Amino acid sequence: MMKKILILIAVLATMQSCNKFGDTNVSPTLLTKASTSALLTNSQQAMKTVMFNNRLANLYVQHLSEGPYPGSSLYSDRNANFSAWYIGPLYDLQTIINYNNEGASTTIGNGSKANQIAAARIMKAFYFLRMTDIWGDIPYSEALKGSAAYSPKYDSQESIYTDLFKELTEAVAQIKENESGVVGDVIFGGDMAAWKRFANTIRLAMSVRLSKVNPTKGKTEYAAAIAAGVITSNAQNIMYKFVAGDPNNYNPWYDNYSVSNRNDYAISKTMTDYMEPKADPRLPVYGEVLASGVVKGLPYGRNAAVNIPAAYSRIGSYFRGQGSPLSIYNYAEVLFLQAEAAKLGYTTGGDAEAETKYKAAIKASWEMYGVFDQTKYDAYIANTGVAYASATAHKQILTEKWIHNYLSAWEIWCDWRRTGFPVLTAAVDRVDSRGIPYRLGYPPTEASLNPTNYKAAVTALGGTDDNYGKMWWAK
Repeated sequence: MMKKILILIAVLATMQSCNKFGDTNVSPTLLTKASTSALLTNSQQAMKTVMFNNRLANLYVQHLSEGPYPGSSLYSDRNANFSAWYIGPLYDLQTIINYNNEGASTTIGNGSKANQIAAARIMKAFYFLRMTDIWGDIPYSEALKGSAAYSPKYDSQESIYTDLFKELTEAVAQIKENESGVVGDVIFGGDMAAWKRFANTIRLAMSVRLSKVNPTKGKTEYAAAIAAGVITSNAQNIMYKFVAGDPNNYNPWYDNYSVSNRNDYAISKTMTDYMEPKADPRLPVYGEVLASGVVKGLPYGRNAAVNIPAAYSRIGSYFRGQGSPLSIYNYAEVLFLQAEAAKLGYTTGGDAEAETKYKAAIKASWEMYGVFDQTKYDAYIANTGVAYASATAHKQILTEKWIHNYLSAWEIWCDWRRTGFPVLTAAVDRVDSRGIPYRLGYPPTEASLNPTNYKAAVTALGGTDDNYGKMWWAK
């Protein structure tokens, strides 16, 4: 018996001795939480997917036509998954806010607390705006809470817009330009004044979106955004910058054309039919110049496989180089928003202001694409259909905005759904007689993963989760 007791004591002593070395292989510098700078970078790099998902919008507004595999341009896309937005960039941004409020060590050296939180709030607003403008009502107030809300409710688009205006306003006020800027910022490089312009420009675009549903609030938010400071020159354009030489950060159009060798898309004949007769110098920037010396658009919305190379013009090289940037917001776009706002009566300037902003927007667009020539510009704005006319000004403003925002079509799809401009003819071989979609359907998994809240959202749509329920701001 004594022998057994001694053996047990020896074993226990050995175990206790081993415990002294239990953390020998654990690095004292090991991070248990991600750095907020890395989270910010990751959340912004998700922009590559978001902006390339412009693909559907670019097809809906007929910037592009499909070649060998027509489908999306015939409106075959029914549903889209939003989970990657929540578990990816949105969760990263919420974590930045949480870590700063908790005083986590991984926030140190990555910008002042106020600036980190403000930048995260602005990026969150940008992503949520894109999402609600795609699906309509979405999980918002109960989203990003982890185990506290596995089945979040769907908030109305109206309530989301209301909160986004608040978030953007408060985030701008929270920014401290005299404190250290955010680190890991691949869009603005930590320039907090640029973050302010970004937030105010988002707010500007949102304000005009309210022109039909709540013009009073639209006017108030518009005036506040202008007063707070939006983009005022091409030097302040907000672009997502890809990295030539880095396969992980190539422009997605370069990936499609040059890496995957797919040649899926060409500039649409809808675009070339508008631009070519007006001798628009942007056309050879937008589309590839063929050996024949012309930019040839591919007819839109046909259910016929077509090989594009050498027969039709692919996207211009300006947009599909390894490091070609994608526009998020730019000066010409802001001027078009101001022109429309004046025409809508958001300001007291009326047609005089609308015309001035409209012409300035076209000039800024030509300058942005490096094709401005005064003589050609003067001739262009005198063209029939382009020359400002009060009776048709709203259509003209949004049509020229459509031309300018080539391959940046989220805003154009919103314009079309809200106003019917630009005037577009639906795909000839469309799979749904109702034509160009107004939205994308919710992820199919929502019916089983979040059934109660999903059913409530579908009821709010009118009982059917299809592509033709209208946005709140378009009703």
